[in-house]
Amino acid sequence: MSVPDGIAERDNKLYVGMGVEEMLNRLTNAYKKDSPFRLFLMSLVLSGIGYGIYKGMLDNYLAQVACMGELDRGITEFFRELPGLMLVFLLAVFYTFSAERMFKIGAVIMLAGMTMQSVIPANKVLIIIAIFIYSLGEHIQLGMRSTMALEYSHEGRGGEALGYQNASYQIGTLAGYIIIAIAFTVWAAVQPFKPFFFISAVLVLISMLFAFGIRADSETDKTKSRFYFRRKFGKYYMLEVFYGARKQVFFTFGPYVLILFYGANATVISLLFAISAIACFICSPIVGKIIDRVGYKIVMISDTLILVIVCFFYGFAHHIFPMHIAFMVCCVNYVLDSVISLASMASSVYVQDISDDQEEMRATISTGISVNHMITILIALFGGWIWQTLGMETLFILSAILGLCNSAYAATIKKGSGKR
Repeated sequence: MSVPDGIAERDNKLYVGMGVEEMLNRLTNAYKKDSPFRLFLMSLVLSGIGYGIYKGMLDNYLAQVACMGELDRGITEFFRELPGLMLVFLLAVFYTFSAERMFKIGAVIMLAGMTMQSVIPANKVLIIIAIFIYSLGEHIQLGMRSTMALEYSHEGRGGEALGYQNASYQIGTLAGYIIIAIAFTVWAAVQPFKPFFFISAVLVLISMLFAFGIRADSETDKTKSRFYFRRKFGKYYMLEVFYGARKQVFFTFGPYVLILFYGANATVISLLFAISAIACFICSPIVGKIIDRVGYKIVMISDTLILVIVCFFYGFAHHIFPMHIAFMVCCVNYVLDSVISLASMASSVYVQDISDDQEEMRATISTGISVNHMITILIALFGGWIWQTLGMETLFILSAILGLCNSAYAATIKKGSGKR
């Protein structure tokens, strides 16, 4: 993705050379002063730490303790992603609830799932149930996070506010990944999965308390259901389908390739996640500003060109390089995919641009998440089968093709009227 002259230099100075106080001033300027954005961001940081601990060891836990193979992992991911498809129906039932109230409900459900994961035995069915419950709360919050960030932002700075929201969560996940990397290095012989699931549950609890401290209630139109499909958002829904399909391949099977094919342990995987989190933390506000400056359409199209290269090397590196070099190439490409995935923020800004009001924007973003998961759960379910029967090369070729479809479709969108 090319960056206009001056933007990259200025943003690098912002996140590398400038003082903490100035950075905080820039963050504050992105949000309305009377909004509860501080509590909101703190809740994200803490839930991010909990998630980082959880995710940093989950793939290895499933492979090493629960003995789940490629196909089992795909089935597990199907149920992890199922709440995303259910989200539009859940929000239709609770359409009178504000974004903040739904955010709090999501926090409670996340806590229930993580607590269950910390106490159950390594039984495949129970693990999947716990993953499903946690994911349900996570997806409810996911639909509200972008909405709340945009509602708390100053006009014309929605992309930047989304960037800071994303960066807050990423800095939390970074801390979680580092904790796991250290813990599984120090206690390598013990493999302390269960104690750290419990620590993750405690952090999710503290995050929930911060969420409950948010007193604001965004206005909702109680005559309008959140089961919201409108023709003018048709391109957005389609973009979410393409994006959901291509990102699912990396999210689910990217780490599993490193674990099952290259033999990576929990320390290596958590360090890789930590590096990805650092890259996303630095790049997320920058990408948000680029979206504001050059427009969401250019960003939507550009990220896929990098994705094709990423998919090629991830699927075929072991045919080109020796195994140890191929492993390093895949690690680099995993981080690169994490960074270019930040471009998905552009679709939220696109919705903001063509929405008539905040309620329509909120309903559309939530519906978009469910549309995204219509294809995501299929990729999760059949991705393991494709890997097992046709090889992982075919899996990543499919991801590249879906990414190109996303880029081609993004080229057909027209810029909105700039209402927001």
